[in-house]
Formats: sequence, structure tokens, C-alpha cells
Amino acid sequence: MSSLPLRVVAREEAREEAPAVRQRLIEIRGLTKTYRTRDGDVPSLRPIDLDIHDGEFVAVVGPSGCGKSTLLKLVAGLIPPSQGEIVIDGKKVVEPPDDVGIVFQSPVLLAWRTVLRNIMLPVEVRRLDRASHLERAKKLIATAGLAGFENKYPWQLSGGMQQRASICRALVHDPKIVLMDEPFGALDAMTRERMNLELQRIHFETGKTILLITHSIPEAVFLADRVVVMSERPGSVAAIYDVDLPRPRRLDMMGEPAFAALARQVRSHFYAQGHLD
Repeated sequence: MSSLPLRVVAREEAREEAPAVRQRLIEIRGLTKTYRTRDGDVPSLRPIDLDIHDGEFVAVVGPSGCGKSTLLKLVAGLIPPSQGEIVIDGKKVVEPPDDVGIVFQSPVLLAWRTVLRNIMLPVEVRRLDRASHLERAKKLIATAGLAGFENKYPWQLSGGMQQRASICRALVHDPKIVLMDEPFGALDAMTRERMNLELQRIHFETGKTILLITHSIPEAVFLADRVVVMSERPGSVAAIYDVDLPRPRRLDMMGEPAFAALARQVRSHFYAQGHLD
């Protein structure tokens, strides 16, 4: 299939979005993290400076142990930095912000709660208005293709359906930011591809700011507006690649020259380090 229509769409989208200027939503300045153990200090992150804009999809890739998950936990306010700071929407992060939802590698659904009750858990914990958030939960369930499974239990769902439920749970309190730590790593290849399409659709429909940690370079390029490459531990930002590909993206786009060239560029960075995750 010719790539000409894709380039036309890209130009049209650029014209439509030109008047809108995305504001910085997450500001990371001089961020470091060192873990203290009985055997001495273990540096995890060297100074990191990074901005993430409102509505942007940013994917982070890097070698195992480079501090990708540590970075996500710091942004989530789950652990404190050793130095530097993170500012979200003008407020310094000192504890888990209300405007953040988290999706882990495992769905972490409670076995004794139905899909709907699992999704509503953040509403109960935060003591939010149940009626309004129940309506939102039902809309998210429909968006994620889980309609009809509201009263099923996790063990009655496939792995992909469980992960979709966990994404709904992260979105139910309407956070500005969704943090995702290798959410599809445990899925088979075909389910993972379907989940990539699902996540792209959710991002398009909700406009959330998403920070994704992944080991998959094709997944990062397929989903993200920018791909952040981290160095070996102690991790730092080694490179940032803009993904100038039109949306919505199709799976067969992975075979097109522009996609392959960018994936090859990101991958060559790891070969240059002598280490490929």
C-alpha cells in the first residue's frame, strides 16, 4: 500500500493542531535516585531532566536495571528522590498525586471482586462520589470492550481482558496522567498487539498524558509521540526520538520504511552501548 495517503493525513493534522500549544504537565529537574543497602549505596538514576506535555504519549526504553521503573515510581510519588524534583501541573511531587493513575505489569485485580468493583476500587479508596464515577466506570468498560463482563471475576477473563480492566481502574477517577510499567509484558504476541491498538484508541478518546515503560522498541515507536532512551545503570536520558508518524497507526505500518528506519535508529543506540535489552 502506498504511504502517500499517510503523509497527506499528517499534513492535515499538523494544520489542525498548529494553533494549539501543549503545556508542560510534568517537569523533571536534576532527578537522581540512590538506594541504600547493607552492602553500600546503589546508584539507580543519574541526574535526569525531562519535560512531558499535556496529552503527550511518551515511551521509555532502556536496558534491564537502568532505572526505568524507578523513574516511574518517582513520578508516581511512591518513592522519594535522592536529589532534584518532579513538578506536576505546577505542584512539586512529595506524595502520590490525585491526578495520576498507574497500570502495573500484572493487572493486580482482587480475585474476590467483580470487574466493576475492581474498577471502582480507587473511587472507594479516595472516597469520591460513587454515583458519578459509576457512570464513568460503565463508559470506560464499554470503551475497553468489556461490556457484558461487569459482573465477571478476574479468573473468568483472559489476560488481555484483565489488563483492560486494570487500565479502566487507572482511568476511573479521571487522572490527567497515566503511568504504565511494562503493562503488556506478560501477554502473548497477538494479545499484545491488540492491546497496543486498544491503548492507542484509549489515548485518542481520552486525551490523557501517558508515560509508558516498555522493553519493546516496536511497541514504543508504534504508540508514542516521543521515545526516551535511557542509558545503562545508573540510568540517564541518553537520547530522545520524535515519532513523526501519522495517527491513527495501523499494525501494518510496522513494515513501512519510515517506521522501520526509526526503530532501527533506536535499536542501533543499544548496539552502540554493546547492550540490547
